[in-house]
Amino acid sequence: MRKSILLFGLSILIVGTLELKAQINIPQPSAKAKVETTVGLTDVSISYYRPSVKERQVFGEGEDFLQPYGVLWRAGANSGTVLSLTTDAVLAGNKVEAGEYLIFMTPGEKEWEFKLYSDLSIGGNVGNYDESKEVLSVIQKATELDEAVETLTYQISDISADNKSANIHFQWENVSLKIPFEVSYDELVMTQIEKNTKVDPRNLITAANYYYTTDKDLKQALTWVDAYLAEGNNSAQFWNLYLKAQILAKLGDKKEAKKVAEKSIELAKKNSSGDFGYVKRNQDLIDSL
Repeated sequence: MRKSILLFGLSILIVGTLELKAQINIPQPSAKAKVETTVGLTDVSISYYRPSVKERQVFGEGEDFLQPYGVLWRAGANSGTVLSLTTDAVLAGNKVEAGEYLIFMTPGEKEWEFKLYSDLSIGGNVGNYDESKEVLSVIQKATELDEAVETLTYQISDISADNKSANIHFQWENVSLKIPFEVSYDELVMTQIEKNTKVDPRNLITAANYYYTTDKDLKQALTWVDAYLAEGNNSAQFWNLYLKAQILAKLGDKKEAKKVAEKSIELAKKNSSGDFGYVKRNQDLIDSL
């Protein structure tokens, strides 16, 4: 009898386990998506769900529209839209600390309210929205698209040449909304330079290159390059001699810049694996002098 009860209990457990594992997965009406990129030294990502228009009227005045003007919206589908920042940033002129935030929006005919919310646990439940947990609320002008976008889309667009600014770009139906943001990486780079050049001399070249490209203290950049080239056989690295020649040229020391560039050409031509384009680069630099 006891053996029968034990076998019965075991069979129930097995069936229950199989039922838990034997789930059926089907496509979701609103597909899961994520867009991510690095702006400066900040990793920026947006995780969201993508509803489609499906011949519906999405944004407009009154209850006939899927998302009426003036009504708070989760800015996507299902459990909402999450913005992640790995460093502090400035969104539409307002400082936002590194972290994860839910995006909410309130559509309008010409202007939209863009919000960031600190409590991810509410997901897309606008009914539980607590203004005390609101991190950001800004008004931005929306633009009308010439061509409709069927499926809701987020992008991180318009990254600036100096890699310090971009836009959070929302598009759906006939609406486009851009939220500008800025990041700062100079302080982070300077901290790394201070710390890491003491640990690994190879970082001296990275530091010098950063100072050269950002027009900082070129004399300091030259000091770092010279310190690096003085180590072992580093003076044979023609690609780093080219960097030194560039720094000298920017400092206005044309005679020394030409001398270093010519040395770089000489070493590049002797390299059995090729010059990697440094003969031409150096020659172009010499010609520019």
